[in-house]
Amino acid sequence: SDLLVGSSRLDRRSVIRDIRDSLQLFREKTRFIMPIELKTQDTLEYVFHPVPSRTLRFKVRAANDAHIMLSATANPEGSDPVLEVFIGGWSNQKSAIRRDRATPDKANVETPDILSNDELRGFWINYLGGAIAVGKESEVEPFLTWTDPSPINVAFFGVSTGYGASGEWVIDDENYDIDPLRNIVDTPDVPSASGEVAWVPSQGGVIPPNAVLGGFDNENLYVGRAQHEGGVIPGKVLSSHGVCYVAWGGAEHGK
Repeated sequence: SDLLVGSSRLDRRSVIRDIRDSLQLFREKTRFIMPIELKTQDTLEYVFHPVPSRTLRFKVRAANDAHIMLSATANPEGSDPVLEVFIGGWSNQKSAIRRDRATPDKANVETPDILSNDELRGFWINYLGGAIAVGKESEVEPFLTWTDPSPINVAFFGVSTGYGASGEWVIDDENYDIDPLRNIVDTPDVPSASGEVAWVPSQGGVIPPNAVLGGFDNENLYVGRAQHEGGVIPGKVLSSHGVCYVAWGGAEHGK
């Protein structure tokens, strides 16, 4: 990654404005993911939230039976169309997809010990055009799939646990949209040794002299840039982390 160094007071402000303008080009596509943390009891009662995107990413700690419901409305009635995903059902031995709370299940697979009561384990559910896929956090290929011939306009998801299990959930909420530029601020009083600006290569969080200060988040944030997805993207450098963070695709990436 590179850090921006040098610059007079006027140059610093100009550079900050240029970086703001560059980041603004993809601001609408950049979202800060604020996790939803909640607990469910051994009741099989769903707790509902709006779906964050077509892919639901979450972690759950439960001994068995982590249930996820997808629906068009919050708190659907018994006659409303719904999809249910059961992870670690049947005493943590199987996972399944069910439509409208009815059996037989539309799909089920053997997944022995897929859940743990000792640690959070990550999963994702993708739903688009009736095709539903369920996978593990670290795996691209789903372990459970089904295509709904009568797709539901999914707008809400609910989570629950039961059959002797309670659960702890951490759910990525990409609807929590904040300004990715919030920590980039003018720093007119920072001393400067030069009227020139330049990008200086840096590794391991080393901050060169006269680096441009971009903000503060428990520690100084410096203006940096790094290569990602075929481009060079402005970002923030945290010395203690040893990386430059760039925003892309709804997440921060350390480079």
